Amino acid sequence: MRKHRLLAATTGALLTTLLTATPALAADNTVLTSGSVAGAAVAAGATISSSLAAGTTAVFATAPGATSGMTCTTSSISALIADNPAAPGSATAGSTLALSDCTVSGIFGVLGVNSVTINNQPFATAVNSDGSVSVTGTEAAAIQATLVLRTLLGTVTCVFTANGNAITGTADNTDNSISFADQRFDRTSGPSACVTAGYFTARYAPVADDAGSPVFVN
Repeated sequence: MRKHRLLAATTGALLTTLLTATPALAADNTVLTSGSVAGAAVAAGATISSSLAAGTTAVFATAPGATSGMTCTTSSISALIADNPAAPGSATAGSTLALSDCTVSGIFGVLGVNSVTINNQPFATAVNSDGSVSVTGTEAAAIQATLVLRTLLGTVTCVFTANGNAITGTADNTDNSISFADQRFDRTSGPSACVTAGYFTARYAPVADDAGSPVFVN
């Protein structure tokens, strides 16, 4: 009998230890947490944001991986969280993108960039537990960029729309980053000085909440 009581006590203690030590059972195990993987849930209504990762630029290249195109040394993303459910799942938000301090190289006849405007913001955004990030526009409000360029023939306006009206990225907890690679934008308006397509690449890190704490994806 004493042996059975000892076994039951040991088993109970072991279960208690496992239950209290397992991060997956934490009350705040939502898709987005702040400070750590097992940190507090990022609240609906909170804003998360980031500028470019140190030493990187945002690029609209003329082809995947190309060096010609538009390069911006200043860029930021911001997202207002709409829903942050329990993990695994998808956190939803309305996101915005800003680009400035841009130059152009390798495009014949184009001398510089007067302005870059991202139209129709914010965009519906989902951050998923598998680390994928999807940004989508609507038929009435496409993911669209308007570039005003200086050319040999004067000022021209180029409008580009995301291919399929969507772009995808990847969230990485290693550096709390969100990255986009070679996301295609097609020219929908503008003269031949505007390239046929631009391929958007950028890495934003660290993504942080309103308090400056890094944001993790679970």
